[in-house]
Amino acid sequence: MSRQLFGTDGIRGVAGEPPLDSHTVFAFGRALGQWAADNAPHGGCPRVVIGTDTRESGPWLASLVAGGLRRAGVEVHFAGLSTTPGVAYLTRVEDFVAGIMISASHNPYRDNGLKVFDHSGFKLPDATEHQLEQSIFAILADSPAPVELALETDSSLDQHYIEYLASTFSGRLDGMRIVLDCANGSATYLAPELFSRLGAEVIRTACSPDGRNINLDCGALHVDSLRQAVLDHHAHCGAAFDGDADRCIMVSASGRILDGDHLLLIAARDLLASGGYDGASPAVVATVMSNLGFERALQRDGISLLRTSVGDKYVLEEMIRAGLPIGGEQSGHLIFRRFATTGDGMLSALRTLDAAVRAGKPLDDLVSGFEVYPQKLVNVRFKVKRPIEELSEVQAAMDDARGELAERGRLLVRFSGTEPLARVMVEAADPALVEKHTARIAEAIRAGMC
Repeated sequence: MSRQLFGTDGIRGVAGEPPLDSHTVFAFGRALGQWAADNAPHGGCPRVVIGTDTRESGPWLASLVAGGLRRAGVEVHFAGLSTTPGVAYLTRVEDFVAGIMISASHNPYRDNGLKVFDHSGFKLPDATEHQLEQSIFAILADSPAPVELALETDSSLDQHYIEYLASTFSGRLDGMRIVLDCANGSATYLAPELFSRLGAEVIRTACSPDGRNINLDCGALHVDSLRQAVLDHHAHCGAAFDGDADRCIMVSASGRILDGDHLLLIAARDLLASGGYDGASPAVVATVMSNLGFERALQRDGISLLRTSVGDKYVLEEMIRAGLPIGGEQSGHLIFRRFATTGDGMLSALRTLDAAVRAGKPLDDLVSGFEVYPQKLVNVRFKVKRPIEELSEVQAAMDDARGELAERGRLLVRFSGTEPLARVMVEAADPALVEKHTARIAEAIRAGMC
């Protein structure tokens, strides 16, 4: 087993295989339980909440985590089918020392993962994750027999979360027809209930989970069917979430796909118009993946863009450092610090619609002036990971791309934090340059690592 369990978003893997085998997951529960006991307020009995998405492995993994937690003397509460931001919210507002979301987000159903929040509602810092890893390895060295704990769902937990989200909306959605694509995942029941409660006519799609169809040709990564449904039903808009509902991609009435960059532009313009920056210099935090057209649109409005590495953890860190209220990723992870500590797909849709209702304008009008630069992302699966700097052919291809693109485009080559993939992204006003340089760099990586 690798000596590093935690990646950029918790522990990920194929359910049933290391590091998500029964022994490691049980050891994770015990290690987190010991940490929770050490951090329980006033030395009382620590309480931890667990939620899952709709993957068939979720209940099994939850019972193993719970078994480890109980062995460490923790009181376990099970939210059942929940969302990642829902677990973060519950951990923050209830007296839970920690919250665990069992999900692999946008990945296929065979994958799963363990995400942990502390009582602040934030994901664990790297130092704490390292501490937990050492505890897990120590427990595994003793080869304890895994114990599963039967869990009973407390449905009131998710209801508290839905009530909170509804309270953040300033108006009503009466008369608005909205198509919701819930990715056969965490938002399947919660999102239709939320938007119906606010008065919208909801048309559901991808709301029939079977344990294996989560994210399957649906959700935030596959929005073509949502776009068609919006057009077919003459809807005012559509919203697609991913498997654990921390992402949101929207579709306007005209069928325009609005990714995280578009939604951030709407939020930034709304804050600027309403004085939400409180006199501070207006700025938005996004990642190196955000489109150059997005940056140019912000600049024309007098709004700065601060870029970070890919990962909502890094976006949040920069938001806190710079004291900024909004930030996010092109992929649809948006963070509204006034309302949440992590990306929340349903909240993102609500904030976007709140801006539209108050402005009295359709979504298409709210993203005027944003011309998306042609952008291509190529994923290269590798067998042996080698530093990009050691691959001379890759370096030569990248140097050529930078020289030709200059100020007319951008180049980014990075490794995925959750999969054995090298990602090559090129964007430029000229689509021919995009195709040329993504193909050449990707081929150089294949030759050097595959």
